[in-house]
Amino acid sequence: MPTQRLKIAFVVDRFGNRFGGAEAYGVALMRELVRDHDVTVYAREYDDACDLRLPFVPLRSWSRWPSWIRVLIFAWRARMATRGKFDIVHSHMNGWCGDIEVVHVTPVRYNWRVRPLPAIKRLLSYVSLRVYTYLKLEEKRVEPRAAHRTVAVSGLIAEQLSQAYGRKFSCPVIPPGVTRPQASTVDRRGEVRNAMGWTADDYVCLLVARNPLRKGLPTVLKALEKLPGHFKLLVVGGNASTREYIHRSSAFRLLADRIRLVEETHDVAPYYAAADLYVHPTLNDSFGMAPLEAMSFGLPVILSPEPWCGFAQYVRDGHEAALLTHPEDADQLAQLAMQISGDAAWRERLVEGGSQVVDRHSWAKVTDRYLELYADVMKER
Repeated sequence: MPTQRLKIAFVVDRFGNRFGGAEAYGVALMRELVRDHDVTVYAREYDDACDLRLPFVPLRSWSRWPSWIRVLIFAWRARMATRGKFDIVHSHMNGWCGDIEVVHVTPVRYNWRVRPLPAIKRLLSYVSLRVYTYLKLEEKRVEPRAAHRTVAVSGLIAEQLSQAYGRKFSCPVIPPGVTRPQASTVDRRGEVRNAMGWTADDYVCLLVARNPLRKGLPTVLKALEKLPGHFKLLVVGGNASTREYIHRSSAFRLLADRIRLVEETHDVAPYYAAADLYVHPTLNDSFGMAPLEAMSFGLPVILSPEPWCGFAQYVRDGHEAALLTHPEDADQLAQLAMQISGDAAWRERLVEGGSQVVDRHSWAKVTDRYLELYADVMKER
């Protein structure tokens, strides 16, 4: 562990809990680190509602540029702004500025060079300046070198990196942590349910996501159609496209009084407290912080198996969570929801198992692992 107070630069696209799981990972980690070290945030945006206030250096570019040009400009500016000024540069962005580079999403090279693609799409990728830029930035980011570490947030991401860059490529895996809620938050359960127009007898299923459509909302809606009327659905993080999808769906006309949508918010805790079950039939999650957070609130969880959800490898099916056989199996999702609601013993077993998962994923343990990496990097340097 470092014995001195470190100067740390944290590089991320947007800083704040409401922006998504990867961003929430960064906020929680920096909250732990800033107790003993000095942290400066380099980002395109800092959420004004975020309760963690740190020194902030904005790295913005013209919004009319194509996204790949903005990513390239961000990477270059982050490198110029942080080089030689900090003990550790901790980055969650594609580029080459970080001493510690944390990979949260499916690797670019895995997407374009390993995963099966239509022949024409793969061929066009070789002449696409956008794809070429992303590939080169990632290649520089994960390049093995002294005083540098690439970190994967799940075993799934580590395996994908290995397939993309060769079996000799290896990196530490540091999954997200979680903090148990305060009693005052849990006590708001009745208040939130009343605000939604629901009673204590309703069984509330919760889905939290920046993009609910990618996290399985269509499957959840199909499952809700098959469930009794006292089953309700609360979707937190629904954007305009989500609202449009739900309002256009045939299910909405039948289920409108059973569905509530809450826009993107920095404080999701009251909605976890108000729910009875967390549903996560995601189509693509490198880890999945939301179901882990749900477990910290004592909710049983239903989630997708691997390879759709990286978190699945950290739980025991039937004991710590209920795993679907496929993320689009609405019949099985509805069946599991009914079983959990009707079988008090199994529900209690899932809640207790989830609590054990939470114990294994404390932010204090996550922070210690990063501090060990920092010490290794500084020693090599």
